[in-house]
Amino acid sequence: MRQEKKSISAEYVQRLNTAPFFIVVDYTGLKVQHFSELRKRLRVSGAEIHVVKNTIFRIAAKEAGIADLTGALTGQISVITGPKDISAAAKVLKSFTAEFEKPKVRFGYLNNQRIEAAGIATLADLPSIEVLRSKFLGLLQTPASQLVRVLNEPANALARVLKAKSEQAPPTA
Repeated sequence: MRQEKKSISAEYVQRLNTAPFFIVVDYTGLKVQHFSELRKRLRVSGAEIHVVKNTIFRIAAKEAGIADLTGALTGQISVITGPKDISAAAKVLKSFTAEFEKPKVRFGYLNNQRIEAAGIATLADLPSIEVLRSKFLGLLQTPASQLVRVLNEPANALARVLKAKSEQAPPTA
């Protein structure tokens, strides 16, 4: 392999090793301005898309310790990677595909586990990591707040009884 291809392959190996996920899409028929728009939208979500040659990406994936992708890489492909969660990139990809009907999702990898196109669509439907964390925190706080209410109720009931008693007119003799 030429030195230029080796350096490109090394760059992709580094990207695959640092990113927790990658998504392979077929961008056939996607116009340049649409591809640029997809790139902008992905950048906002913290992901990147790169057009890559099949042979170079196959070599980089093999060097990064990912399963053999020999039969999976055909046609014009681009690869989406990112340091954040996959669901944000999948959401952008799903909305873009609904808008322009391209690119076509082939497959992806999340922590060295292969995910098919249907699995990536499911990830796109998940709420963001921030929303999931806030829901989880709410679930953790609910029992504690209910416990505080239960512990305070006898004192509150006593206070209501004493207040009602004090508001009653004193009995006349």
